[in-house]
Amino acid sequence: MSRRLRVRQSQTVLPFGVGAVLDVQGESFVAAGIGDWPRQRQNVESPRLAARLGVTGFYAAPPTLNDRYDRPDAPGAPYIRFPTWLFCGSCRRMVRWRIANEKAGTPPRCPACSPVRQLVPMRFVQICAGGHLGDVDWWFWAHSRRTPTERQTCTSREQLRFRVSERAAGLEALSVECTAKGCDGASQDLLDILGTHGMRCSGRNPWQRVGEAVPCVQPVQIVQRTAGNLYYPVVHSALDIPETDTSATTDQSLATRVRDNDLWIPLCRASQGPRSGTYRDIIKEETGADDALLDALLAEETGSVPTPADQVAAPATRPDLSREEWEAFTSPAPPVTRDFAIRDTTLGLAHENAEPWSGLHRRIGRIVLADRLREVRALSGFSRVSPDAAFVPADTARRLKWLPAVEVFGEGLFLTLDKVQLNGWEGNDHVRRRVAGMRDDLHGSFQQDRLASLTGNELSPRFILLHTLAHLLIRQLAFESGYTTASLRERVYARPEHDQYGILVYTAAGDAEGTLGGLVQQGEPPRLAETLLRTIEAAAWCSADPLCAEHTGQGFGNLNRAACHACALLPETSCETGNTLLDRVLVVGGEHVPGYFESVISAARVAAAATLE
Repeated sequence: MSRRLRVRQSQTVLPFGVGAVLDVQGESFVAAGIGDWPRQRQNVESPRLAARLGVTGFYAAPPTLNDRYDRPDAPGAPYIRFPTWLFCGSCRRMVRWRIANEKAGTPPRCPACSPVRQLVPMRFVQICAGGHLGDVDWWFWAHSRRTPTERQTCTSREQLRFRVSERAAGLEALSVECTAKGCDGASQDLLDILGTHGMRCSGRNPWQRVGEAVPCVQPVQIVQRTAGNLYYPVVHSALDIPETDTSATTDQSLATRVRDNDLWIPLCRASQGPRSGTYRDIIKEETGADDALLDALLAEETGSVPTPADQVAAPATRPDLSREEWEAFTSPAPPVTRDFAIRDTTLGLAHENAEPWSGLHRRIGRIVLADRLREVRALSGFSRVSPDAAFVPADTARRLKWLPAVEVFGEGLFLTLDKVQLNGWEGNDHVRRRVAGMRDDLHGSFQQDRLASLTGNELSPRFILLHTLAHLLIRQLAFESGYTTASLRERVYARPEHDQYGILVYTAAGDAEGTLGGLVQQGEPPRLAETLLRTIEAAAWCSADPLCAEHTGQGFGNLNRAACHACALLPETSCETGNTLLDRVLVVGGEHVPGYFESVISAARVAAAATLE
């Protein structure tokens, strides 16, 4: 029976997009660039996202007929075997596998063993901050203790064995040995294999031709092929919302404020000069405009329109797509299309006078249920070693003007906080001081540029509050709606410059699970009110307290406060910021900091005690 090593269409963007390593059935592959994709690809419409990313459009890999993959020769996103160094678990022979050795439907086999044994990929690969990936030079590693003169006596670079010693443990028990004539058993164990060892970078990725290699002087780092720093994808997403007059009016008024700014003329004169970055930052801070709007206005003013290929190649910050989506959800007459069906609802607490329900009603604003949503997710490229390292576009040849993308259909729940209550809470000195500490940590973090595209010009208390509330709500909905936490996703609308103060929780699954209806049903009154109350009550206590509640900085770059895996963190695919900028204290209170829902929790406890009495 032939193998069926297929990747689902939704996985070709995340987690197995261009440049990612895929382990399946004891074999290992790497996703090739979109320049090698088949011509029979599927068009994905998203004009708004395409305009912001500066591309002509999006395409998805060809879908399969069904889950059984009945056509073994059907076109799909290409994956190349990597690493090419394999070894036999029986005779320990290492084999350098080449494309010419591939046989359709058959995994690599050891040429020397009987019965036939399947070859296993080597565990370690090399990467560099230039975005390149390659095989470890195992011949050099086996001869690393020899002098250059002694290495020249080796007659072959591929007669290697991957040994296992019974007298040691861990990496020290593993070694690579050269069995070529003249080497006299050159061998080196893998105890210190991880890290940098002076090896040279090939200047390319496995799917690139030898002629596409570029000179690379970045130090090579050896990691496991499933290491977390091997692949950092850059994914953009946008909801399919209808065009509204409100959006056009807002854009026009914002463009007018930009043109009236005192620094607009100096920016136009020095758009490519060293001071342009300073001018842009000041204009964005004073007007609330984003980079996409400034680029469009500059192109209109100077007549120099950047080509889409140039825009794709640059690791630009994520474009701000929140303004149009916020206006669509908060419009007095919400627009409705086939892929954007929303309706207003309430908590059902308008006539409640008893606490804690009346207090909850005062702090929640608008509730909108999205019976149908369409989201487009596009992969612009990736980086290796660290998120701020060199950006590698999805088209490594830099010739194409489109990006790989997938579309996801689902449902969602949108809610806002009460604007008056929120403004009063944000003005508290204790709240401001706590957020100022997180802001300082953010300014010193390597993720500052990436997160700034989500938080706005400055990290505000409302962003941390709404972001944490979205995490807590997703965790609670996982118990009550039937979805898993990985099937739900957040979108935080909390830019003060755009007067935003809401969150959207929606289904993120790329299959039929995204349209089961459980999320919308959970948003109907009175279910949502009960869910919200249970959410904030559960957030008041964590199994890691008091350590979690009193933490002054945890997570990457100390960008979290009272938030850990036991109370607030989610799967990485569910969070926009990568599980950063979270703090339960701003939701429930503590450490002399008033929480936005602190009075609701206190009233709930009093009511519960009265009921028991």
